[in-house]
This record gives sequence, structure tokens and C-alpha cells, in this order.
Amino acid sequence: MEKNQKESLLKTPTGINGLDEITNGGFPKGRPVLICGSAGCGKTLFAAQFLVRGITDYNEPGVFMSFEESESDLTQNFKSLGFDFEKLQAEKKLHIDHVRIERSEIEETGEYDLEGLFIRLNYAIDSIGAKRVVLDTIESLFSGIENTTILRSEIRRLFGWLKEKGVTAIITGERGENSLTRQGLEEYVSDCVILLDFRVIEQIATRRLRVVKYRGSTHGTNEYPFLIDEYGISVLPVTSLKLDYKSPTEIITTGLPALDQAFSECGIYRASSILITGNAGTSKTILAAHFAWSSCERKERTLYFSFEESPDQLVRNMATIGIDFEKVIQSKLLHIHASRPSLQGLEMHLMTLNRLLAEIKPRTVIIDPISSLISIGNNSEVRAMLIRLMDTLKINQINALFTSLTHEGHSENNFSILDAVSSLADTWINLKNEERNNERVRSLLIVKSRGMGHSNNQQHFTITGKGIHFTSPNKK
Repeated sequence: MEKNQKESLLKTPTGINGLDEITNGGFPKGRPVLICGSAGCGKTLFAAQFLVRGITDYNEPGVFMSFEESESDLTQNFKSLGFDFEKLQAEKKLHIDHVRIERSEIEETGEYDLEGLFIRLNYAIDSIGAKRVVLDTIESLFSGIENTTILRSEIRRLFGWLKEKGVTAIITGERGENSLTRQGLEEYVSDCVILLDFRVIEQIATRRLRVVKYRGSTHGTNEYPFLIDEYGISVLPVTSLKLDYKSPTEIITTGLPALDQAFSECGIYRASSILITGNAGTSKTILAAHFAWSSCERKERTLYFSFEESPDQLVRNMATIGIDFEKVIQSKLLHIHASRPSLQGLEMHLMTLNRLLAEIKPRTVIIDPISSLISIGNNSEVRAMLIRLMDTLKINQINALFTSLTHEGHSENNFSILDAVSSLADTWINLKNEERNNERVRSLLIVKSRGMGHSNNQQHFTITGKGIHFTSPNKK
């Protein structure tokens, strides 16, 4: 019985990255969906992407009825996202209808109804066999009507007509002061309601999405960050909650044979995550570079995220210790992506990483350092981002290495980053650079390594023209 109930509610894929995961398959097929939010939160883009992806990915023609922007404005605005409205219209896959409503020209005489709109919309749907419809925005449609009784009656009739027509419709609406929409009725007659929010906290702009209701279907109930970039809208749900990814037993090298000997299996597990912590000058980046080089030596693509050094600077510095990054960059085994954390929010960094994962398909990913992210988010936001990131890497069987700057003494920054990451990482290596007898002594300690034994001793090392050299023997 339960299986039949689940199958009875048909879904329409949204074509928006990540949203189908939150809604368990998409929007309810043949029913109206309300997208509401304040100005600038992305309602029109949301609706346009739903239409265009429906046409290009699922061969479902669509109608875009706009009450604000003209056809030429819509066509021009969405060209930058690769949405070719003119081509889709020429192929009879898209019909755009601009219904001009000027409040100053409206005179209320007699009973108001939407019969003219239904005739116009019905023609547009039938002319191309549309399966998807967008009405943008509903406030403009009723802007000149002051009789609230008629207004509410016609809103109900509009939503009922769309459902009878069997099209999956998106209706956009402006958010009201004390309700989701200005009229306060649309959210009750819609089968699915999605609220978009655009907020700025500590000079960092973030857009978030929440499924307020979804009749007949389970759905994610949290707020989910979403991004608008040159590819459209992408939603960032938590990637995995079941912890059901596979754990390989293959052993790979850290890039340092002497360090490998400190582990009982003479290396680390493939697709595991390594956290390297230490004060400034403890050689975290050099250790990460050895790990990257070993991946390239296995002919595996490596993605290196640098938040502090430019690609040229990283290549130059590593060349002084015998690591030829220039060579593996030219052979396209190593890709370095460098940017300041403050350039964009946490969600945009995560989306950039996800896009590069899809394009480059690396086997190893390095983030150097993750401690820089605390400058653009609080502890819970950074932790949530890192959980999504680590889940993504685990599911895709990607080796991961993260470096994190710590500070001497008991600093709040120390605990905020370590609390967020140390429990998630499979292997934790802590580096120190201490002064002894008027000289600096670097050392390494393996704090933990899941699934294998390891040395409990502090290992001393120096930096030479050939990289890291251990000066004390490793004892397992």
C-alpha cells in the first residue's frame, strides 16, 4: 500500500542542480508551484531555468507569461546564462507572452475575472503542446484590483484552472510583510511552496532556499544555500546523510617513504582524508606538495585549491625543494585553483570545487589552508561546508588533504577549526617548529589514523633541496 502511494505522486524534474535531491524527485507533476521571495532573490531566474532545462533536458515545451518584463528584455537578460530563447521559440518549444498591465490605466467596472487570461494562456499552451508554464509575477496580474473578495476568488480559480489543464506551473510572488506573499492566499492554494531568501551578514551575501510545504511528498525541511552564477542556479544540499560510501583497502603513499613507514600499512588508505595542522612555518604546504606530487607520479589528476599563494608562486617555491609542478601542470595532471577566501562566500567556494570536480575528475584534492575559511563564515557554517565537501570527496573515492593554520597558545581560532575538521578527518598530522639551543627544530606527530596503527613518536625533520628529510627514525 505504501509503495502504491509513493508511486501515485508523479514528479517533474526541475532541471536545477541539487533541488531534485531536496524535493525527492522534483515538483509535483501537473500541479501549481509557488516561488516566493523578496526582490533580487532569483525568482524569475528560477522559473526561467525550470522552463529551459525542461525543454533541453526532458523535451517538455514551456510557456513563459510575463507581467513585468517584455519578451525582448527577457531574451537579452538570459543570454548571459546560455539560455537561447530565440532558438527555442523558433523550434516551437518555447512560447513567451508579455501581458502588459499598467495600474494607472485600469478602471474597475463591473465584475473582474481572468477569463481573457485563460483564453490567452490556453492558446499558448495548446500551440506548442506545453507541459510547463511560468507566470511571473502574480502581484502584477492583480495590481489594479482592490476588491479582496474578487481577488481571492480569482486566485483560487487561476490555480484550479492550471491544475485542470495538467501543466506543471511555477507562479512567482513577492513576499508580504506578515505572510509569504502579499495577498496571503497563494501559499494555501499551491501544492508546493518554495521560499527564496537573500541576506547579507557581515558583508557576505548569501541566498537560501526552503521548501515550506509539499503536499503528498516528503522533502528536505532545512534552509539550503543556493548560488547564481554564469551557469544558472545551483542548490547545495548536504550530500550524504547515510554514511553509505565505500571504503577502499588499497594503500597509497603520502609522497614521503619515511613518513609511510610511520603507518602500520606503510601508507594511507585510498580515498581517505588527511588533516595537517601547525603554526606558520611548519611546512604544511610542503607536505601537501609531496602528497600532490605522489598523486601525479601515479598519473592521477590532482586538484590543488590554494587560498594564500598564486599558482606561479607555488610553482616557484616548490621548485626550490625539487618538486617540479610546472611539468605536471603542462601535462594536465595538476590543476591549481587560487583565490582569496573573501572573494566569495562559502557556498560559492564549494560550488566552484564541485564544478571543477566534474570538469577535471581528479583522484586527489588538496585544500590549503581551510583555516582561511573562518574569515567568511562562523564555526557552524564552516563545519557544514566541510561536511558537504568531505562527503562529496568520499562518495567519489577521492583522496583528500587539508591544511590548517593553528596559533600558539589556546586561541579561539584553534578550537573553531579543529573542532570542525579533526573529528571528520581519517588521519591527523600535527607539525611543530620549536626553538631549541638557538635553532629551529621542526617535528611531526601523527595524532590519529583510522583503521591502522601508527607511530606515537614525534619525528624530527628538515627542509632540504630535495624536500622533507627525516632526521629521526620512525618507530611504529
